[in-house]
Amino acid sequence: MSSPRTLAAPAGVRITGTGMAIPSRRVTNAEIEKLVDTSDEWIIQRTGIRQRHLCNNGERCSDLATSAVGQALTTAGLQPTDLDLVIAATMTPDMASPTVACQVVSNLGAMPCGAIEINLACTGFVAGLNTAANFVRSGMYRHVAVVGAERLSGLVDWEDRRTCILFGDGAGAAIVSGSDDPTQGCVYQTIHSDGTKSRDLYVPRVDADVMDREAFNGKLGTLQMNGREVFKFAVSTIERYLTRAMEACGLSPSDVAMIVPHQSNARIIESARERLGFSPEQVYVNIDRYGNTSAASVGICLHELMQGGRIKRGDTVIFIGVGAGVTWASSVWRL
Repeated sequence: MSSPRTLAAPAGVRITGTGMAIPSRRVTNAEIEKLVDTSDEWIIQRTGIRQRHLCNNGERCSDLATSAVGQALTTAGLQPTDLDLVIAATMTPDMASPTVACQVVSNLGAMPCGAIEINLACTGFVAGLNTAANFVRSGMYRHVAVVGAERLSGLVDWEDRRTCILFGDGAGAAIVSGSDDPTQGCVYQTIHSDGTKSRDLYVPRVDADVMDREAFNGKLGTLQMNGREVFKFAVSTIERYLTRAMEACGLSPSDVAMIVPHQSNARIIESARERLGFSPEQVYVNIDRYGNTSAASVGICLHELMQGGRIKRGDTVIFIGVGAGVTWASSVWRL
């Protein structure tokens, strides 16, 4: 029996590669108009969404996650066997067990890589980044893959106008590795929850799970949402925790290269941006092209920013997510 591998704790932590996966099926607002009483103009005005991508028949959450992690490994210049751990964030796994994380390890041939699953809905990718940074910083692992992946089309009631206009499928991934530069890495992070607000966004499996009979759409296994309350909570939480993160790190808006928020609603993001004094160029928004992809959204944003050269080595970037549970997390990185 071989002795366990021991590693010295690295000086810093860096994001060495990113990836994303989007289903080929593109669904515009015009197509949603055929399903419910809505319009392209109404959807854009209320949400900023113009289209979303939905899985084809037989396309699974684990397929998206595997593709995103595979691309992230390629951009990092690593092989699957270089991975020590996969952290998958999702609320739409293919099955109760095995987890999406285990399926990614198997699909890529990364055995015996560790596998952890996080279900924090839209907060999942940011929480995964925080967790990965801590694992790598401790010296326990060299390379950790974080992937947020969702097949939300399977949870949406396509006759419920409150939810069917909002969500899309996809996956975003990052490889977190050790660095020789002590200034690199996650310099501040938070993860929080408040289960007393869970009735505003949840998925009941059985009748006993239904928390609000008046607002219930009558279909178990589908998303139930109080949009007004979710909007208010998200705006106030994003503002409060971005402010706290900047204060904790001694940052002003001019010190921050990019804010990468969960893509819940363009109006939520714009409200927070204006109140905190960031320019439009400092806050990344792609919800118009993908809709709300829950745990996948921040990872997709990160990949597009890295590939497009919008963020670079030495930049300060703040990630923030707010999701069902309710949950929320922030993460400040020096790239």
